[in-house]
Amino acid sequence: MKNDNTMIIIGAGFAGMSAGIYARMNGFKTMIFEMHDKPGGLCTSWIRKDYTFDGCIHWLVGSSPLSAFYRYWEEVGIARGRRFINMDEYMRFEGPDGRTVIFYTDINRLEKHLIEFSPQDKGPVKEFISGIKMCHPFNQPSKRVSLVRRILKRIYSGYSLLINAKEIQKWMKVSARDFAERFKDPLLREAFKEMWMPEFSIVFMFFTFSYLHNKNAGYPIGGSMPMSEAMAKRYLSLGGELMYKKKVNEIIVDQDKATGVRLEDGTEYRSTRVISAADGYSTIFRMLKGQFVNDKIREPYDKWPIFQPLIYAGIGVKRTFNNEPLSVSGFSFPLKQPVEIADSVHNRIWIHIYNHDPSLAPAGKSAITVMISSRYDYWEKFASDRNEYLLKKNEISEIISDILEQRFPGIKSDIEVIDIATPLTFERYTGNWQGSFEGWLITPENSGVIMRPMSQKLPGLKNFYMCGQWVEPGGGLPTGVISARRLIRKICREERIRFRTNID
Repeated sequence: MKNDNTMIIIGAGFAGMSAGIYARMNGFKTMIFEMHDKPGGLCTSWIRKDYTFDGCIHWLVGSSPLSAFYRYWEEVGIARGRRFINMDEYMRFEGPDGRTVIFYTDINRLEKHLIEFSPQDKGPVKEFISGIKMCHPFNQPSKRVSLVRRILKRIYSGYSLLINAKEIQKWMKVSARDFAERFKDPLLREAFKEMWMPEFSIVFMFFTFSYLHNKNAGYPIGGSMPMSEAMAKRYLSLGGELMYKKKVNEIIVDQDKATGVRLEDGTEYRSTRVISAADGYSTIFRMLKGQFVNDKIREPYDKWPIFQPLIYAGIGVKRTFNNEPLSVSGFSFPLKQPVEIADSVHNRIWIHIYNHDPSLAPAGKSAITVMISSRYDYWEKFASDRNEYLLKKNEISEIISDILEQRFPGIKSDIEVIDIATPLTFERYTGNWQGSFEGWLITPENSGVIMRPMSQKLPGLKNFYMCGQWVEPGGGLPTGVISARRLIRKICREERIRFRTNID
C-alpha cells in the first residue's frame, strides 16, 4: 500500500466513524469532516435544563456478549464499559375500554398473555410466535462460544434458512397493517397495526422480538451520546483526524476521479479516496451535482418510500414514574377526543418514560419523549419564517402538555421543559433527506428489489464510495457499522492487503 493512500470521510455518524476506525486499523490515513459540533449523527442526545433527551436508541441489536455482532461493537469501541439492561416489556397498548395489551419480550409469556387476552385470536397469535421462533437460528454466537458449538450453530442456521426461505419470503410480503387485520379483537388488531410502522414488513417484527427474547437487544444505560462519544474516542485513539463544524459543499472531481472536498467556507482538502457516509440525496445530487447517476441510482430517490419524518418532543418532569413498567418502547394511550397536531389528527399518542435510565434526569425527576409522524412538505413552508416556525412549535408544546394531563392528572404543573424537534431540525443537524430519521422503508411492495445489496459506488466515478443507511435498506445503527466494515474490506481487496481488525 502506498504511503500517500489517504481517505476523506464525509460525516461522523455511526457509518462514517466506523469507516474511519476500520480504515485506520488497516493503515489508511483518514480525515473525517462533520457538519455538526459533536459525533454520532442521528445517534445523539441533547441537554435542556439538566434533562437529557435521547433522539435515537431504544434497543441495540448485538448487545449480548454471546452474540456474533457484539464483536463489531467491540471493534468500534462501543462495548467496553457499557452496561445494557434487558426489559420485560416491549410496549403496552392501552384501550378506551380499560383493557391493556402487553407485549412481553419473553415470547412464551407473550403468547400466554395474548391468547388469554383474546382466545378467539389464538390462530394469528400462534402465527406471530412461530414467525419469531423461525428467526431464532439466525442469531449467530460469538467467539466466546466453543468452536464446535459455533460450527454446529452455522450448520443449523444454514439448514433453517434452506427450509424457511419460502416462509420468510412469504412474510416479507405481509405488512404489519395486513397482519393486524387477522385479529378479531379490535384492540389487539389496533395494537398490532401501530406496534411499529404499519407499512413495514411484519418479518422485521419477528426478528426484533427474537432478539429481545434472546436478550440480544438491550438498552445501553446513558443512551445514545455516550456510545457516539466512545466511537469517536476509539477513532481518535487509532490516529484518525476528526474535524467538527466543517460542512462539505462539494466533492472535487478531476477527470471522473474523486480527489477531495470543498467545504462551505471554500477551503479545499485533497485525498486519494473520498467516502461519503452523509445523506445520500445531498451526496449524489448536491455535492456531486447529479453528474454520476443512472436509472438504478435514481430509482430509490424517485420511487422508494422512506421512514416518515418525526415531530420529537422531549419533556422534563419533576416527578418519578415508579409505578409505570419499564418498557423498551413505552406505551400508547387513547385520547378523550381526536386532536390535530401539525399535519394530522390523532386518536392516541405514544409516550416513552425513561424511568429505566436515571442518568437522563436529576434525582426525583424524569425524562419523557413523545414521537409523532409528520410530513416534511408540511414543515417546508416554515423554513423561511422563523417566527411562524417557533409559534407552531409552541403550539405543539401546549397540545402535548394537555394530552399528558389526560393520562397523568396534575402533570402540567410538574413540567419544567418541553423541547420540540421537527423534520427541519433533523435536516438542519444531520442533512438527512426530508428529515428522515433512518432511510429506506422496506414494505411488501418493494421488498423484492430493496433487499438486494446496493452499490457503494457511483457509475463513472473512480475513487469514490458511499456507506451508511442510504445504501443499506432498513437503516439502524448495526447496518451503519456493517456497511462501513464491508466497504473497507472491499478497499483492502483493491489494495491487495489483508483486511484486519484489532480489539485491545
